Amino acid sequence: MEAHLTQLLQFVAQDPRNVAARLAESLGVTRQAASARLLKAIKAGVITREGRGAGVRYGLRTIQEVQHSYPRVGLSEDRVWQQLLAPALADIPEKARDVWRYGLTEMINNAVDHSGSEMVHVGLRRNALFTQAWVTDDGEGIFLRIQRALNLFDPREAILELAKGKFTTDPANHSGEGIFFSSKVFDVFDIQSGKLHFAHDDGKVDVLFERSAEAPGTTVSMQLANDSTRTTREVFDKFAAPEEYTFAKTLVPVRLAQHEGEKLVSRSQAKRLTMRFERFQTVVLDFVGVAEIGQAFADEVFRVFQTAHPNTTLVPINMEPDVKAMVSRARAALKAQG
Repeated sequence: MEAHLTQLLQFVAQDPRNVAARLAESLGVTRQAASARLLKAIKAGVITREGRGAGVRYGLRTIQEVQHSYPRVGLSEDRVWQQLLAPALADIPEKARDVWRYGLTEMINNAVDHSGSEMVHVGLRRNALFTQAWVTDDGEGIFLRIQRALNLFDPREAILELAKGKFTTDPANHSGEGIFFSSKVFDVFDIQSGKLHFAHDDGKVDVLFERSAEAPGTTVSMQLANDSTRTTREVFDKFAAPEEYTFAKTLVPVRLAQHEGEKLVSRSQAKRLTMRFERFQTVVLDFVGVAEIGQAFADEVFRVFQTAHPNTTLVPINMEPDVKAMVSRARAALKAQG
């Protein structure tokens, strides 16, 4: 795809208004030249235009869309991929197609094996810039299922466990890696279930929304640029131990342990955060969005847990000055105790 066309599509995706003016400024061309590029893209069938004058709005035209509902019992994710999804992605680059094969088959298999739903609903929508896909079931909901399995107080805590990785409610048949790696390999990865909406946008802070309306079951949504060069292998390698092929490293957004209106101050919060950390050789703790932590919280994570599990290395990153001071204090106490 031409670089200028890609830039035009990105402008449309970001904001449907004033596209010609923004494009002209970016390219250093006249408004008329930018408008000509827009008209060419409309004629090529990759963008749409609605309205007139100052009210004109542009959008990315859907060029491929498929969806189907399947009885869950006996469903094979490979069959769904081969019959429904692969044909819709046949002409995108191989690397992007491989990511879709991995992520969609993993999410369909999760719905088949874990949801208990009567039906599994799968869909894909593609435009000239990116592809979106979703897998929906009508079961009890992923967050409630994890809450029940781990006897958690609040379903919001289930999102933290998914973010850590290596968790499954069926360890005999699953490794607990599918959602973790899928969330890292896509540009956007969302899970909606009940009143909770977990959103992972590559390069941004993970966000947890609580909605007023409750949605039944679970919907997993994914998005990837059609020209993405990211590979599943490079994502796997990022979280593997050197010269090993095991899932040995995880990245944990600490802010997911901080419910709205709360501060991370107590030992019980720290214990929830560090639950199952011992399964990893390295745990990177990302403090983006956390302004401060309490002394007891820091001590529990960086002295008490570390003393009990010396083979797990904790690596805090993106710390505000107050957070860094508390972490340094706890680590000094760890060093002093020998």
